Amino acid sequence: MSLVDGTSGSPAATPYRVLARKYRPSSFADLIGQEAMVRTLSNAFDSGRIHQAYLLSGVRGVGKTTTARIVARALNYHRAARDGVAEIDRPTILMEEIGTHCQAIIESRHVDVIEMDAASHTGIDDIRELIEGSRYRPVMARAKVYIIDEVHMLSKAAFNGLLKTLEEPPEHVKFLFATTEVDKVPVTVRSRCQRFDLRRIEAPVLIAHLAGICAREGMAVTPDALSLIARAAEGSVRDALSLLDQALASGVGADVIGEDEIRAMLGLADRARVIDLFEQVMKGEIAAALTGVKALYDQGADPLSVISDLADFVHLVTRLKLVPDAAKDPALTGEERARGQVFAGALGLPVLTRAWQMLLKGLGDIKESPRPLAAAEMVLVRLAFAADLPTPDEALRQLASAPAEAGPPAIKGPAPTYGGGGARSGMATAALPRVAPPAPTTSSQPRARSFADVVALAAANRDITLKVALERDVRLVRFEEGSIEFELAPGGSPTLAATLMRKLGEWTGMRWMVAITAVGGAATVKERADAAAEAERQAVADDPLVRQVLDMFPGSSLTVRTIEAEPPPAVEAEPPRFENDEVGYTDDIVTDDDL
Repeated sequence: MSLVDGTSGSPAATPYRVLARKYRPSSFADLIGQEAMVRTLSNAFDSGRIHQAYLLSGVRGVGKTTTARIVARALNYHRAARDGVAEIDRPTILMEEIGTHCQAIIESRHVDVIEMDAASHTGIDDIRELIEGSRYRPVMARAKVYIIDEVHMLSKAAFNGLLKTLEEPPEHVKFLFATTEVDKVPVTVRSRCQRFDLRRIEAPVLIAHLAGICAREGMAVTPDALSLIARAAEGSVRDALSLLDQALASGVGADVIGEDEIRAMLGLADRARVIDLFEQVMKGEIAAALTGVKALYDQGADPLSVISDLADFVHLVTRLKLVPDAAKDPALTGEERARGQVFAGALGLPVLTRAWQMLLKGLGDIKESPRPLAAAEMVLVRLAFAADLPTPDEALRQLASAPAEAGPPAIKGPAPTYGGGGARSGMATAALPRVAPPAPTTSSQPRARSFADVVALAAANRDITLKVALERDVRLVRFEEGSIEFELAPGGSPTLAATLMRKLGEWTGMRWMVAITAVGGAATVKERADAAAEAERQAVADDPLVRQVLDMFPGSSLTVRTIEAEPPPAVEAEPPRFENDEVGYTDDIVTDDDL
C-alpha cells in the first residue's frame, strides 16, 4: 500500500478547476463573439503591421485579459522543426499547436510576459520599475510583453511617467492594456494605443458555448435552463460559466438540470407566472395580481426581480410590436414568444411606454424601500389603475366629441382585444372599481358659449390683464364650450393657455381644455377692431366734402370718433287740473285774450 500526498490507500486527488479557468480560451480560434477584433489582428500579423500598444476595453468577463495573453502568445510564437514539419519563428495568430513559450504564457509564468494589476500597483514607483525593466532585452522570447490589467486605476503621475516610453518603446517591447472603464484612461494614453472594444456575447452564441461545455462535462441541461443562465450573465462569458458551475454543482445526481432548478438557484420568478402577472395588471385585475406576486415571494422570488422581469417583458412586447422578427430570438422561451406576440397585437405603444416608465420608476422605489414586497405591490396597484386610463390623445378626442351641455365625458375603458390590434390601445376591463362622475346640476355660474363670452367674463371678473391678452394675442382656431384651440400671436405669453384654462374653470365651474396650435388662427379681436376702424376712417375720408376740406388744409389728418346721439328733450307734463264736480270750476288759466 503506497502513500500518496500523505494519504493512505487513495491516489492523489486532482484539484478541481472552475469552469471559467478550465475552459479559458488559449488561441484566437477559441474566442467567441469577437470576430471583428480577430479579423483585424489577423490582417495586422499577416502584413507585419503589429502595433506597439493595444488597449482592450469591455465589460467584465468578455475576455480582455484572456485576449491579452493570446496576443502575447502570438507575438512570441515559436514551433521547432521536426519530421515533415517546418519551423515557425515569427508572430502569427495561427497557433494550431503548443509552441515553445505557449504553455508558460497561458499559465502566466513566463519571464518575458509581465502581468501587472494596476488596482494594486497604482503609483509612479511601480511604473518607474516597469520602465527600467523595459530597457533590457527579453530573456527567452522574441518580445517582452507588459500586460497591465485595469489600467484605468493608475494614478495621474503613473500615466504621465508611462507616456514617453509608451510613445517610443524599445523595438522588443509591447504593451497590452485592459480596462472596464476606458473613459478614465487619459486621452494621451488612448491616442498612443490601438483600441479594441470587446463586445458582449450575444445570447445565441453564449447558449451554444454553454451547451458544448455541458456535453464535455457529461451533464444534461435543458435549453431553457441555459437560456436563463445566458440572460442572467448579460453577455459575460465568465459570469455565465460561474453560474453554470453553480448549476452543475446543485444538480449533482440529477439526470437533467431544468429551468425550475435554475430559477430556484438564481431566485428568479417563474417566467410564465410573470406573464400571467402582466396580463392581470393590464386587465386591471389588481386582486389577482397582488395574490400572484405574494405567491412568487413566498416561493423565494425577489420582489425586485419580479418587477425587473415584468419590465423586461414589457420591453419584449414593445420589440415584438415594432420588430416582428424579434420573435425568432433563440433566447426566448416558447411561452414568451407566443404570448408576447398576442400582447403585441392587443396593446398600443402609448400603453406600453407608460407601463415601462412606471415600472422603471418602481424599480428605484423598491431598491430604496425597507419593505420591498410592499413597494412592489404598490407598483402593481399604480400600473393596474393606469392601464384603465385613456391615452392623452384619446382623452382629447373624447372631450372634443362630448356635447357642450353635458360637460366633460366620463372616461370608461372598453373590454380587452387580443390579437387583432384592438380599437383601443389598452386592455382595461370593468373589473376595476370606477367612480361615476356626478350628474350635471343647474348652477348660477356663467357659461361661455362663444369667445366673445370668454372676453366678457374676463372683463366682468376685472381681470384686465387676461382681457387684454385675449383681445391682442389670441388668434382663434376652434371654439367649443369646454375646448379652445388658438394660435398665439407674436409677443404673446406662452403661459396664456394654462392661465385661461385655470380661470375659466374657476369662473364657469366646468373643466376646459385650452391648447395652442402652430398655425391656422383667425385675426385677433384687436386686429378685427383695428381693421373695422380703418375701414370706417377710409369711408369717411373718401367723402367728397371731407376730401375737399382735407385738401384745403395740407398736412391735416382725419380722426373718426363715434358720438352717441343725445337723447330727445323731455316733454313737460301737462299742468294738473283741479275740478269741482259741484260748481263746475276748472283749473284753466285765464289770459288777456279771454277778457
